[in-house]
Amino acid sequence: MPQIPLHYVDLRTFCYATEDEKRVEEALRTFLPEEFDIERVESEGHYGDRILVLSARVENADDVRHVLARLADLESFDQLIDELDERVTENTELFLRLDKQAAFGGDVRLGGGITFRAKVEAYPAKKDQAVENAREVLERLRDEK
Repeated sequence: MPQIPLHYVDLRTFCYATEDEKRVEEALRTFLPEEFDIERVESEGHYGDRILVLSARVENADDVRHVLARLADLESFDQLIDELDERVTENTELFLRLDKQAAFGGDVRLGGGITFRAKVEAYPAKKDQAVENAREVLERLRDEK
């Protein structure tokens, strides 16, 4: 894949007190290149329970390609392409929610638990241009599979 029209990809998930931290990290790593650094920030829930926020920002073009290649494993990839107008914001960001439980098993599905946010290149920085650029890269990914 030649040029990637994404400035970066942010992945984030929460590890609640009832969850195993290693398993939650493994779910997040489903989308990340090997040995990629994950940031950990401890927080506290409404009732004082510990919540660990795990996040990673992928900026290097090869690493972004890796994340996108994993995203291309979505069974509903064509549906994702069709929904780009609803998933790209006026601020040229592409948002997805990915299934954390499926990711722990190595599967890629839309769902809940992992937030995927990508800043789409767009010149001028308008939603329509960002949707078109996102569509182009995702269709290229689909066709390469």
